[in-house]
Amino acid sequence: MPADPILAIEPLGFPWQTADPFLFCAFHDDAYPPGNDAMGPVASLAGRNIGQDFAAKDGWSMYHGTTVPGFPAHPHRGFETVTIVRRGLIDHSDSMGAVSRFGAGDVQWLTAGRGIVHAEMFPLLDAVNPNPLQLFQIWLNLPAASKMVPPHFLMLWSEDIPQRVYADAKGGETTVTTLAGRMADMVAPPPPPESWAAQPDHDVAIVTVKLTPGATWLLPAATGAGTRRRLYFFRGTKLTLAGQDFPPGTVMEVRADAELALVNGDDVAELLMLQGRPIGEPVVKYGPFVMNTEDEISQAIDDFRRRQYGEWPWMSPDPVHQREFGRFAIHADGTAEHKD
Repeated sequence: MPADPILAIEPLGFPWQTADPFLFCAFHDDAYPPGNDAMGPVASLAGRNIGQDFAAKDGWSMYHGTTVPGFPAHPHRGFETVTIVRRGLIDHSDSMGAVSRFGAGDVQWLTAGRGIVHAEMFPLLDAVNPNPLQLFQIWLNLPAASKMVPPHFLMLWSEDIPQRVYADAKGGETTVTTLAGRMADMVAPPPPPESWAAQPDHDVAIVTVKLTPGATWLLPAATGAGTRRRLYFFRGTKLTLAGQDFPPGTVMEVRADAELALVNGDDVAELLMLQGRPIGEPVVKYGPFVMNTEDEISQAIDDFRRRQYGEWPWMSPDPVHQREFGRFAIHADGTAEHKD
């Protein structure tokens, strides 16, 4: 009798819990109102814990922002952030001098390495209509050998990210977007050079799956030995895997070495898949620092206090770019990319 392909089941929380080599996934889904002249919400901020607003009052949060929602200047060391913006826009600025505005399916991949300070603000550009924002931010660990590499900023634009639509025998469709790694015949653009994902045998993949009502799709087996794979069912009514029905808001760890049929219910379903070979090293976390020992955490904090992550080059801790700018990036070496 074949082994059960479902290894573990748990409800989605905040943030979403992940398996090594990932640290966690934060899913932000905010129904922001129209924007004001400062690109913040036109609505009153009364009743919010400004600077620490995670309550989702009226369907949206300011997070650490005071005028514009988002996350003003904050440090990182010892891991990577992978930020996937599905709706809305993010304005990025960092201590290397890099800036960007990205959204519409773009991915920003930031290797913090030995230390970086960056801001992630959510400008509300539309002064008439709502400004919905939806994104994943995934923290991917770095092994001990790479925790002190130089920081690296990379933009992966949606135009370059592979996507396929698969049709089943009954006319259902499944849209698969490969944001990192490999899925079937799709290969995502390469990650930063020091990433755990940069080595093919680490089998790291980040994939989104969208199924029309009633659609069926066969998830291929992973290629690497020892790979762990988790499926995050965050939208829909019912999803059936290996004869078991699951409601939305469920994460399923599944066997990565076996194909798995996904059978959708009567509404559109969406999943995020995270997979990779574990790093298998001790993880010590303290806020925005992820190292292997307590002493390394203490050193990370001390280095940040002594401005060892670089001087902040911007006029404010929460910079936003000009309203008329489209999607763009200016790298630390001055290289510019303009997409809109």
